[in-house]
Amino acid sequence: MRLPSAVLLLTALTVALPLAAQGSDAKGKYYFKKNCKTCHAQGKSKLSPLSMTQAQWKKYFQTGKHGGEPLSPKLGTPQQIMDIKTFLINHASDSPQPETCGG
Repeated sequence: MRLPSAVLLLTALTVALPLAAQGSDAKGKYYFKKNCKTCHAQGKSKLSPLSMTQAQWKKYFQTGKHGGEPLSPKLGTPQQIMDIKTFLINHASDSPQPETCGG
């Protein structure tokens, strides 16, 4: 009885995982440095993944706005924005792997 349940669970996960859109963490770090850090590198607008929690980053990207303007093209293409989002959420202050994105 356990084997069919395990098979069903694995099948469901295999089908569901590709449906969840996720960007590239490595590309997100690159695009964050290129598209975001140039403006947010110093002063009171200093920004890094540690600036917010995972929930706060998710909420930021749900709004679809950056300074009152649409995220795209301000932060890049939709795929680049997905990559940046993935990087920021994966390395937020409350994530298992917080990161400052130095350098």
